[in-house]
Amino acid sequence: MMDVTEALARIKRGCDELIVEEELVRKLKTGRVLRVKLGLDPTAPDLHLGHTVVINKLRHFQDLGHQIQFLIGDFTGMIGDPTGKNQTRPPLSREQILANAQTYRAQMSKILDADKTLVMFNSEWSDKLGAEGMVRLASRYTLARLLERDDFSKRYKAGQPIAVHELLYPLMQGYDSVAMKADVELGGTDQKFNLLVGRELQRDYGQEPQCILTMPLLEGTDGVEKMSKSLGNYIGITEPAQEIFGKLMRISDQLMWRYMDLLSFQDLKTIAAKKQAVAGGENPREVKFEFAKEIVERFHGKAAAEAAAHDFNARFRDRALPTDIPEQSLKGPMVSTQVLKQAGLASSSSDAERLIAQGGVKVNGERLADRKRVFATGETCLVQVGKLKIARIKFT
Repeated sequence: MMDVTEALARIKRGCDELIVEEELVRKLKTGRVLRVKLGLDPTAPDLHLGHTVVINKLRHFQDLGHQIQFLIGDFTGMIGDPTGKNQTRPPLSREQILANAQTYRAQMSKILDADKTLVMFNSEWSDKLGAEGMVRLASRYTLARLLERDDFSKRYKAGQPIAVHELLYPLMQGYDSVAMKADVELGGTDQKFNLLVGRELQRDYGQEPQCILTMPLLEGTDGVEKMSKSLGNYIGITEPAQEIFGKLMRISDQLMWRYMDLLSFQDLKTIAAKKQAVAGGENPREVKFEFAKEIVERFHGKAAAEAAAHDFNARFRDRALPTDIPEQSLKGPMVSTQVLKQAGLASSSSDAERLIAQGGVKVNGERLADRKRVFATGETCLVQVGKLKIARIKFT
């Protein structure tokens, strides 16, 4: 097993805060296998790279020989995590939670060694609490302490409603740590309050309190806002290999290092050597290219990563178009804005008009300038939007 100093350095890589470092060092020095907890509520079926930052940290602990406890919040998911919400969120049904949980398990196994990962569901102990147990648990924490939480405090001061079941969420998440006897719990920086509740409840139940490791919220591809599907700056791990590769190649050179620190499994010495090489004049594109291959391989396999890399070079380095563009049929005649919308190259007619006006649309290699251009029945065209969206369309 790695020595404590080296293990601690790997654990702290990219983390925002470690509470309490001295306690974790003491636990590591015992040489025992630590129980490392991460809880996720499966409130949506798909994960993006921002979600994987904390799962990657679990991988670091797993590589160090510790026991990963991947907790699926099938009970807490029905409450709904109020973190960062300015209004009450409607709870999901157990059926919705379980359906999403299946995809979480599959996606998690692309990062963690599934055979060495203990997958748990918090309904196992939460359902057994019953009304009496819930009342006893609630008696261990005060309303004043719960209202110290930033989002609760803001909503309370603004006169916005806070449902009683939302106040139970931090308690239930903390009780998970008690039930699992967690030595370490991971979470995003926005989860700090909930994680601290776990420490306090463990102490109250006579357990050694867990250490807390918070991970930063990954910036989206714009390099400004947190990665989010609603902002459109995300990279979904179930997206096609070419799409993931292209999005990673478009991030800024500065953001590339941030992504590598939080997402790459390359060791810190290797990344430091690459930073030094780029500072010495090496083209950062090559570093980004290999990083994009690493991420695509993780979620789609080696063959898909090689194919995506080859296709990217063919399009942008060699200025060629891929030869395997699938053909789709649309009913002609059809005006250009509708063609872009129906072919999935634009999200709406107004979006199509904007793309054409900006000169971002080509038909058979020539710029499309007329948004009223009509495609006739029997015509077959290669339509390209930007550098990544291409469709071969036959008008029937």
